Amino acid sequence: MLRALVLGSAAGGGFPQWNSAGPACRRARAGDPAARPRTQTSLAVTADGVRWVLLNAAPDLRAQIEANPPLHPRPASPGVVRHSPIAAVVLTGGEVDTIAGLLTLRERHAFALYAAAPVLAVLRDNPIFNAVNPAIVPRRELPIGGAPLVLADAAGEALGLLVEAFAVPGKVPLFQEAPDGADPGRTEAGETIGLAIRATAGGPALLFIPGCAALTPALRERIAGADTVLFDGTLWRDDEMICAGAGPKTGARMGHMSLDGPEGTLAAFRGLPVRRKILIHLNNTNPVLLADSPERAAVEAAGWEVAEDGMEITL
Repeated sequence: MLRALVLGSAAGGGFPQWNSAGPACRRARAGDPAARPRTQTSLAVTADGVRWVLLNAAPDLRAQIEANPPLHPRPASPGVVRHSPIAAVVLTGGEVDTIAGLLTLRERHAFALYAAAPVLAVLRDNPIFNAVNPAIVPRRELPIGGAPLVLADAAGEALGLLVEAFAVPGKVPLFQEAPDGADPGRTEAGETIGLAIRATAGGPALLFIPGCAALTPALRERIAGADTVLFDGTLWRDDEMICAGAGPKTGARMGHMSLDGPEGTLAAFRGLPVRRKILIHLNNTNPVLLADSPERAAVEAAGWEVAEDGMEITL
């Protein structure tokens, strides 16, 4: 059996975003039950309920650990006070909201760190991440498009989970873009990946695709027939941030599909056989965050759920 906890479901900046005075963020700060706050996207998965694997390490990771008792430390033995059930971390990209939480895990706790080659290069080229000592936290390359990999902890003990990494259309991290703001273009070389996670004992897979610029035929084929998919729900419409006065970029420029429109996610998934579809990585400008919005009603009518922090999924 595979168990997953949604630690965070918002895009970079969270909801409400610290510097946003947008109407949805104001509602969230006021405690409106239809505008539930969310931290930045991360999942925790387990096959045995004891050892957990994080999918992405959000900047909010410390608060996410404290909000989820299964991730709390437990005394390992008399006189030993440091412990964590976190046995591994798997990264889907190198953006700040995906990797910054690694620095929270720097207190000499041994776990395994998995990522595609371009993301491992980001960590290698930024010496601040040496605070997460590679001698204690081994860095392991995720093969893309190859056979499923058995996840193991830092000591090499299998965790009862299989992961399969696959490329999805995306872009390089924001901090690797040209200073002039020129569009870096799309890439499928491993800068952005999706994950299929399942228990080694058997059962269906959970697909985790928090960032995606387009639903290509190959990706569509991979998703068809899936049991559960958590998919990029960043923006409702492509020019959403521009219209809201929140930024100059379209969703496509940022490497994200929009939900609405003839080439949006709702249209692209129409007719795809997927048992359970869940939107994750929701930007603070996205009206789908509001439980009473017509956009929320539209995604629910199309068979989608909207991820919330604390959501539990069992396969």
